[in-house]
Amino acid sequence: QVQLVESGGGLVQPGGSLRLSCAASGSIFSGNAMGWYRQAPGKQREWLAAITRGGSTYYVDSVKGRFTISRDNAKSTLYLQMNSLKPEDTAVYYCCADQDITALRFRVPRYWGQGTQVSVSS
Repeated sequence: QVQLVESGGGLVQPGGSLRLSCAASGSIFSGNAMGWYRQAPGKQREWLAAITRGGSTYYVDSVKGRFTISRDNAKSTLYLQMNSLKPEDTAVYYCCADQDITALRFRVPRYWGQGTQVSVSS
């Protein structure tokens, strides 16, 4: 059974930081590229960042310099460090995985977590 479980969401003031975590089960972590998406109310799901098995990283322009994706292979955990948060970052954040980094970035990843809410407001 493949499982991705996100945690770390919450309410933060503009300019603040949060670190999201995604714990992966089974062989999914070691065998897949991993990534983060988000979906704001009334908007389509948006790809944010991806990391290959080898550690190469990719970001959408809107989060470059503010968000950092990383992975701890020993803990089978994916992270998203989010700094300088803005109200427009408010969304449900999803962890995902796919063997194909192109599918993860540009199509629909095979595996999804249940999401964690991030709210940025004063």
